[in-house]
Amino acid sequence: MTALRPERESGAAYGESFTDSYGDAGDQGTSYGQQPYEASGALGDWYGGEGHVAQGQSAGGYGAEGYGAADGYGSDGYGTEGYGTEGYGSGGLGAEGAVSAQEPYTEPYIPPPDDETVALRIADPPSGESIAASAASSATSATGTPMGGRAARRKAAKRRHGRHGGARPASEAAESGSEAAQAPLSRVEARRQARARRPSPGVLASRAIGEVFITTGVLMLLFVSYQLWWTNVRAHAQADKEASSLQDDWASGKRAPGTFEPGQGFAILHIPKLDVVVPIAEGVSNKKVLDRGMVGHYGEGRLKTAMPGDKTGNFGLAGHRNTHGEPFRYINRLAQGDAIVVETQDKYFVYKMASILPVTSPGNVSVLDPVPRDAGFTTPGRYITLTTCTPEFTSKYRLIVWGKMVEERPRSKGKPDALVS
Repeated sequence: MTALRPERESGAAYGESFTDSYGDAGDQGTSYGQQPYEASGALGDWYGGEGHVAQGQSAGGYGAEGYGAADGYGSDGYGTEGYGTEGYGSGGLGAEGAVSAQEPYTEPYIPPPDDETVALRIADPPSGESIAASAASSATSATGTPMGGRAARRKAAKRRHGRHGGARPASEAAESGSEAAQAPLSRVEARRQARARRPSPGVLASRAIGEVFITTGVLMLLFVSYQLWWTNVRAHAQADKEASSLQDDWASGKRAPGTFEPGQGFAILHIPKLDVVVPIAEGVSNKKVLDRGMVGHYGEGRLKTAMPGDKTGNFGLAGHRNTHGEPFRYINRLAQGDAIVVETQDKYFVYKMASILPVTSPGNVSVLDPVPRDAGFTTPGRYITLTTCTPEFTSKYRLIVWGKMVEERPRSKGKPDALVS
């Protein structure tokens, strides 16, 4: 046990200081254990009339039965009757004091200083609720996790989130909240809400217009696909079928040179540079000839032109530049000297490209004259004229290509060099 310091036994230092500060009870020559906190002093009244408790810290301060025997920290201070038998147990703070003999010692409550007088004041001891609140706040960490044993943390987690301590999903919480918030509606309220959800006439009209536009766009897309793709597929199939049938008839001798009916095929046009092989039929009807992928011969009315076997004249042909097989789509790429071959039942007629008229009016029928005016020919001869629409995908103007016959070759002599090479 640590011994007391000499100045505490003599009572000189502590006696004088406590006499001036804490009241009149302590004499200047008394020791620390005699009368430092007597009942008549300032702290004596605060500690409860005659000391801290009835017998613990009464007239003798910490002396009579407080921390020891009658001499305070003297003979029996820390010894037989100090902290043991009568200190914190039965005589001191035990009988009517703060805690029992088995509990640790708790510091006495000291009130905060007065802001105005900076003097000690008499204040009520802290209540049980404030002590519990301060204990609870101190038992919680900075992160919000409750301190204490495992059982306390488990109980707190159950109170917050349920049995297993896990938070419910936000969707479940929202559903439960919405279900709790919803209340049964009356018929009037239900009808009112139904009318509010019903689209207005303006919305219905805009939807109808949008559907019309969408339907129109789809139909236009289908039409364009039909014109640019499907008509070519069908026209190529029809033209190939007509060419095969025509060659079979020639081989069997069923068809003989002569006058042909409108729509009847009688020859085959070859343009080697453009890889074109297409039947030639009588007439320029769209439905009977041109739309079926064939090339038409101007052979009716004012636009009647010569046949390839005639000694003089202009053999005029018409064909689509776009859609329906588009046999004349690239005739603008022909250059002077390029071969144009007309195959009939008994002969090959070979023409050489002579000139081109890029743009002219659809009413300019002079291009089909026996001696075409703008072709550069000055004397009668055996000519060929190819006509089609321009620009592409329109029929506003006409594109004209002329050629002059350079060879007439019987089929018995084989194909001409233009088709062999």
